[in-house]
Amino acid sequence: MMGLADAQPILQFDSLGGGPIMMLVVALVLAVLFRTFLFQPFSIPSAAMKPTLLVGDYIFVSKYAYGYTHYSFPGSPHLFSGRVFAAQPQRGDVVVFRLPKDDTTDYVKRIVGLPGDRIQMVAGVLHINGAPIKHERMVDFTDTGTGERVRQWRETLPNGVSYSTLDLQDNGFLDNTQVYTVPVGHYFMLGDNLDNSTDSRVLSAVGYVPFENIIGRVERIYYSAQPGENGAPPAPRQDRIGLLVR
Repeated sequence: MMGLADAQPILQFDSLGGGPIMMLVVALVLAVLFRTFLFQPFSIPSAAMKPTLLVGDYIFVSKYAYGYTHYSFPGSPHLFSGRVFAAQPQRGDVVVFRLPKDDTTDYVKRIVGLPGDRIQMVAGVLHINGAPIKHERMVDFTDTGTGERVRQWRETLPNGVSYSTLDLQDNGFLDNTQVYTVPVGHYFMLGDNLDNSTDSRVLSAVGYVPFENIIGRVERIYYSAQPGENGAPPAPRQDRIGLLVR
C-alpha cells in the first residue's frame, strides 16, 4: 500500500531522429505546448484507484481544467507562485497532483474534501461534515487478470457525483479515522480502492493537498493493457480504451 506513486508520465522525447530539422523542431514545440497547456499523458502503475483506474491504464489529464501552476511546465521551473486562470476543482473529480511531501512524485486520487470540510471514515464509510455519504452495495468486482473477487460499493457524494469503490476487508487500517479539517486552499484526496490506498488519510505520507500542487483532471483512458505474467506481453483491454473517467 505504501510507497508507490500512482501516476507516471509516459511521453518522452529522447531523439529528434531523421527528417528535415525544421519540421522536427516544429513538431517538438507543438508536442511540448500540447503537453503543457492541453493534455498530459500518464500511466497507472498501482491499484490504489481500482476499479476506476487499473494497472496498465494510460490516461489523458487536462491541464487547463483548473488553470496553471509552475508544476504545469516540463521540469516544474519555479517561474511563479500560485495559479493563473484558476478554476476550482469539484468534489468527486479524479485528479493528478504532486505529492506535498515530495513534489517530484505524481499521485492520482479522487477529491472528496473541499477547503473547510470535515472529513472522517467511520466503519469504512466516508463522512463529510458529520453526515455519511450514500453507500450502496454492488455486485462484487472481479479482477480479470487475477480472478480475485472484491466487495464493491456505489458511493454518491453530496453534489451527486457517483462512482464505485472497493472494500478489501472489514475494519481495515483506514476504515476508522480521526476527523480531518481541510485547510483553506487545500483538498482532501481518497483512492477508490479504500483499503489499498495511501491518500490524505495518511497525514505523514500525503495529507492535505495544496491547490497549487494539482496538475489537472483525469479525463479519459486512451489505452489499456493487462500486464502479462511470467514474461508474457501485455494484452490490450479493448473495453477500456476511450472510456471517460468519472
